Parts: sequence; C-alpha cells; structure tokens
Amino acid sequence: MTDWKERLQDGRRVWYGGELVTRIAEHHAFRGTVETIGKLLEMQRGAWKRELTRDGAHLSFLVPTSLDDLRCKARAYQIWADATFGMMSRLSEYSREIETGWYANRKELDTVIPHFEAKMERMYRNSRDRDLLSTAAAQDLQRNRSRSSVEVDAGQLRVVKKTAEGVIVRGAKTVATAAPYVDEFIITSFYKRSEAQRALANVFIIPANLPGVHIVCRESFASDDAVHAPLSARYDEMDAVLIFEDALIPWDLVLVAEDPEAAWKLHTDPVAVALSQHQTVVRLISKLRSVAAIAYGLAKSADVTGFLHVRNDLANLILQVETIEALLGTAQQTGDWHNGVFIPNRLYLGTARNLGTRFYAEGIAAIHRIGASGLLQAPASLKELDVHPEWREYFAASDGFDGTRRTLLNKLAWDFAGSSLGSRHELYERFYAGDPVRNFASYYNQHPKRQAYVEFALSILREENR
Repeated sequence: MTDWKERLQDGRRVWYGGELVTRIAEHHAFRGTVETIGKLLEMQRGAWKRELTRDGAHLSFLVPTSLDDLRCKARAYQIWADATFGMMSRLSEYSREIETGWYANRKELDTVIPHFEAKMERMYRNSRDRDLLSTAAAQDLQRNRSRSSVEVDAGQLRVVKKTAEGVIVRGAKTVATAAPYVDEFIITSFYKRSEAQRALANVFIIPANLPGVHIVCRESFASDDAVHAPLSARYDEMDAVLIFEDALIPWDLVLVAEDPEAAWKLHTDPVAVALSQHQTVVRLISKLRSVAAIAYGLAKSADVTGFLHVRNDLANLILQVETIEALLGTAQQTGDWHNGVFIPNRLYLGTARNLGTRFYAEGIAAIHRIGASGLLQAPASLKELDVHPEWREYFAASDGFDGTRRTLLNKLAWDFAGSSLGSRHELYERFYAGDPVRNFASYYNQHPKRQAYVEFALSILREENR
C-alpha cells in the first residue's frame, strides 16, 4: 500500500475544480477512495493472499488454462467486489484482463500487428511484476452527436505527427474511471474507424504521468461522513476525461498507430473480451446482491414483507441475482480453448451483461418503491435522536430496528439509490458497455442460434400440416 501511495505522487497532472492536485491521497475528493484501494491491496498480503494471488501476482494477471483457473479468477474478483459491495467497477481487474488477454493471444495478434508479441510481453510483465493498477479509456468526448460518426473534429484523440521517438497525439478520451488512482491507461477506440479516420485508430498503454497528459475530473460525490454516507465516503472511484496536449507516446508504448483494422482487431480480440467481461459479470453479482440486501432490510424494518407487491419486488431481486449467477456458472462450465487459453463462453457473458443494464435500474426502482417516503424521513444525523428521550423511539421500527439502526439503514439506502453517487451508478450500469439498444441489437445479430428459432417455428407448421 505504501508503495502504491507513493506512486500517486509521480507527477501526474490531476485537475479538480480548476486546480492542479499535488497531493491526491490528502485531497477531500480522493482520500476516502485512496484508503479503500489501499485496504484492498493490503488484502493481497494478508489472510486473503492465497485466494487473490498466484506466484506473487494478482489473479487478474493469470492466463487461464483450465476451468479451475477461471473459477479461481472469479473468486478473486468476488472478494474485492464483495468488499466494496460491487460499487467500484474499475478496480483494475477489468483493464488488467484486457492486457492479459492480449498477452495470452499475442502470437496470433503478432501476425497482423507488427512487433506486437515482443511489445505486449514486455508491457504485460511490467504491469504484472510491479502490480500496477490501470484503467481503460476508449470513447470520444460527446460534442455534436448529430454529426456523422465518420467525421473527425478537434476533440477526438488523433495522431498529429510521427517522429523517430514516437507519435505525437492531441485530443481527448473518456470515460477514464479511477484515473486519478491508477498507474497506467489503456487507450483504445470503441468504434471501428474508417480509412478516412486513420489518425484516430490508435492503441497505447501509457503511464499516468506521461508528459502532456491531463486528468480532468468530474465533480466529486465523496463525503467526509462515513457514518451517514457510508458508500460516498469510501467508494467514489471518480470519472475523468484524459486530455492529450501534443503528448509524445514513445514507440515502445504504441501497439497500433493509424491502422483501423489493427485497432479493431485488438478491440474485438476474443481472449481479451472474454476475460474482461468475465470480471464485469462477477462484479455485477455483488452489486445486485447489495440491491437485494438493502431492499430486504427496508422491507423488514417497515414490516411490509406481507404485502404481495413488496414480495413481488423482493422475489424479483433474488431472481436477478440467481439468473446472473447461473449465467456466470454456465459461461465458465461451457468455456473453450483459444490458442491454449481457456476462456469463458462469451454468449452467456453477453446475456448476463445485457440483462444487467436492465436489472440494476429495476433494482433501484424497487428500493424507491419499498423505501418510499421513509427514505426522506431520516434525520440529518444521529445527534437528533438524543435531543429528547422520546425521539429515539419515534424513529424506531419493527423487527428489532431501533432508532439508530433504522436511521442508518435509511441513510445507506439513500446513499445507494438516491444520492449523487447512487445516480452516477445507475447511469454507469445502464451505459458503461455502450448504448444498450445497440448492444441488444448486436446481441440479436450475432446470436448463433437465431436461425434455429426460425427453423423450429417452421417445423411446427410442417407438423401441423401433416
């Protein structure tokens, strides 16, 4: 943990409120999350070491060659996700898995991307051996969405010059979640670029303190009050825009430069996609469990579990958790090898991720319905309960929920489903993988059994006509 905290002072340019943040770990917008990440890293050296690491490295760096390897990786994801209630989506495992996937499939990728194998091996070993944290940024800034997607404007990250030392780039990338806290950025392109957009088709893995790179943070949702805002005080992982001001990317950090086909090959690499999506589904389960737990607590405290509509909501939340758990288990059990790497079944991972964009929003709505106006009846602090002897009893509830316990539960529920942080998470879960409508359409287009459903319907007609 100490080594990681020291790395935060590596000269990276983090901007918050118009000011350059020089001491990230002490800044009010970041210190709670810094402490959380530090504790997670300490778990790797303590009682959880055996379940979180192998050969001295976090299991997100493990190249899986068996079903047991996949299950071990999932267990490592789950430990960190459960420790943060699924609220921290970019604890580096996702981007580490992209890097691990590219490394595992480096020989195949080297056949279409010159020098890829040697570069990727060096990058992967550096990240793994130093236990570096990372995040990924692939999207362009939203500017004028009515314009054609093939047009290039000044805000898009692009190569402006090539030199003997590397490529000079200018523009921005987003959304770089957890950017202030990590050591590396994986810069890719979310969409396939055309030949006219060659300058935009680039892939780099760069240090957070690379000269010319600026980390511009959104408004903080962090709180200094861990009692009354337990989630906001610990788990605001921050989102940022990365701005490149004629930054020189050395050639040894450049995987792809101005090559649409190569950039898309990396973005859609089956190993990297499967391993990274595997992590997102595990985290989703932890988050949906948190939704169900909070909703159930609210229902018990208000003694409304006897109402059918409440039971319907609670049952639906449990069904959501068990559905995603089943899909995860099936994805692992039906995994297959790709160039010697055992990867989970992407069909079932994709099903889980698409359902997750709906499940989470439905879960938040259930908390709103069950908590209702009770979410707004908690006093500003626990101090109000001691103003008058009878007041504590006024705020009490049924089933052993005294005034203190019920107040804290309502505040937890509000922090999860009603606060600025809660709103950010609902938005994140709906859109972090892209436009959900487009994703569902893509799921339909790519489903291997699509035609089989048509043939089954036709077979029924044939049977009826006999």
